[in-house]
Amino acid sequence: MNLALDGKAAAVTGGSEGVGRAIAAALAQAGCNVAVCARRRPALDAAAAELARASGRRVEPIVADVADAADAHAFVTRTADAFGRLDILVNNAGGPGAHRFDGASDEVWAADLDVKLFGAIRCARAALPHLRRSGGSIVNITSVGGREPGRASVPTSVSRAAGIALTKAMAKDFADDGVRVNTVMLGLIQSAQWRRRWEAAGRPGTLDEFYAHAAHGVPLGRLGRPAEVADLVAFLVSARAAYITGAAIAVDGGLANAL
Repeated sequence: MNLALDGKAAAVTGGSEGVGRAIAAALAQAGCNVAVCARRRPALDAAAAELARASGRRVEPIVADVADAADAHAFVTRTADAFGRLDILVNNAGGPGAHRFDGASDEVWAADLDVKLFGAIRCARAALPHLRRSGGSIVNITSVGGREPGRASVPTSVSRAAGIALTKAMAKDFADDGVRVNTVMLGLIQSAQWRRRWEAAGRPGTLDEFYAHAAHGVPLGRLGRPAEVADLVAFLVSARAAYITGAAIAVDGGLANAL
């Protein structure tokens, strides 16, 4: 399917590894020039160089922490300056943050919300003038936990629920401007975070066996792959999805329906 993304410009937060890197790769392969941000320069530069080699597109690494308002604004502004336009924003920054309610301090809550919710708000605010001009699109990466919180799931389940609500509110506010806003809600997806959990547990068995154990209870019987998320994101930001806005789509192997 031709997504007609050739020559478009995209900004992807949290783009150095895992789902964010897969999204950046899918957009670049579809013809976009892409800027990716993360906090750690070595991993970011390595990812950008590999993505550029694989796709033949420009991939700009920009060190930024979206929890910092100035960094978030600068990331978006530098992306638009580098490419002369901005058509796509993917808000993907944010890692795990799962605790019991009585085990989460104010500092833990504030840090999680600052990255996952306010990071998306800040980047979207900076991107909107550009997206209005281009008739662009935003995809916020959230979680099925925002819709069906599990035990010991705060603050991330609450941050993600806010991200889903933010998506729906923005989709209505900016429909008249031709800017579409959707969210992809993740279930259990293979990632560097899962690898680190396996390593922290002492590498029991193989990584594939660890993934299989983690997928217990997922109706499709496995963890998702980052590329499966990325393919959906690439579709949602393309003209093929021109009549889709305000949607919250789960990529979870049926997990939310099984809860």
